[in-house]
Amino acid sequence: MAGTTLSQLTDLLSEGGTLLRDGLVWAIYCRPGHEPQELERDVVVHRLTTGNFPPEFAEGAGWAWFHFDIVHTMSRHQIETIPSLPEEVRQVLTNLERSTRLENEGDIVFGALPAFDDTSTDDDRNVSTWRFSLEPDLLLTTRRHPIPALGVVFHELKRGLVPRSPAKVVDRALLEFADTLRRDFARLDDQLDRAEDVLLMLDRDTDLGRMSALLGMVRRRSTELRRVLAPVDRIFRDEELELPEWAEDDLKDRSHRQVHAALDDLLALQDRARSLQDELTSNQAEETNRRLYILTVGTILMLPATLVTGFFGMNTGGMFLTDGRWGTVDAGGLCFLIMMGTWFLLKFIRFL
Repeated sequence: MAGTTLSQLTDLLSEGGTLLRDGLVWAIYCRPGHEPQELERDVVVHRLTTGNFPPEFAEGAGWAWFHFDIVHTMSRHQIETIPSLPEEVRQVLTNLERSTRLENEGDIVFGALPAFDDTSTDDDRNVSTWRFSLEPDLLLTTRRHPIPALGVVFHELKRGLVPRSPAKVVDRALLEFADTLRRDFARLDDQLDRAEDVLLMLDRDTDLGRMSALLGMVRRRSTELRRVLAPVDRIFRDEELELPEWAEDDLKDRSHRQVHAALDDLLALQDRARSLQDELTSNQAEETNRRLYILTVGTILMLPATLVTGFFGMNTGGMFLTDGRWGTVDAGGLCFLIMMGTWFLLKFIRFL
């Protein structure tokens, strides 16, 4: 990392990144109104070891962001041995579970938050988890899979959009996650629009099975996303969560609003999908009843003919109409007359 310029680091990140053996992806020092400064390795080690920056950084009103990849055991061991962090914080930073959490210990805010990774297509993004430790002058993040949301925030910092507090970086990453969710919601909503158009223009050629599969996919995806969003919203609504004053507004209040808004959009999407599913079920039941009705009418109309053919098919002596030349025609006419009589009877009792 030492000796690498910020532009070169950005190029590496855009290509997937070539990680160092200890998993450090980037280490930058940010000051509002200035471009981020790439930190040398000894500065990173000094901050993580002592809990303070060297004297040349102590006077500036800035903060640093250290980002680690913990896919390798060695990098997790490096995080687990950071002396300036409490034991519980180190455990959260190296935990491989996907559960979300947000806590604080003294002036340190730490936790795990969801984000989409880049290991899948846009139509079926996988949800991963990134972890962070937040102090007034340091943001330390870890992840197992590349997180595009963190890359977006990094590029914003590179363009000089440096906030006064590292808490806004976490908030910005959550905002990017919420925006990606809304794009997913818009795509799912478009699919519901197509399903609704088909249901409104329902005809005998409509493939209701395909509509059922489409609605099932939308409901399945929305349920997956709700299972991710609901715990995050619950964490921010927890009345027992008391963050330090410096992080209260930038992290808890702003992040809660955007997560809660995304959850409201998701619940509205699920309600619409359920409504269309109910309408589809009703149409499927109506189509089934129509087909059963046609089958029943056909069976009733053919019943007299079945009786007549069964009667004339008996192998007994003395059967009438067997001696004349037109016996078959007479028997067929008898079947037709009985079928017409049955038809008028069904009309009379308003079955048809």
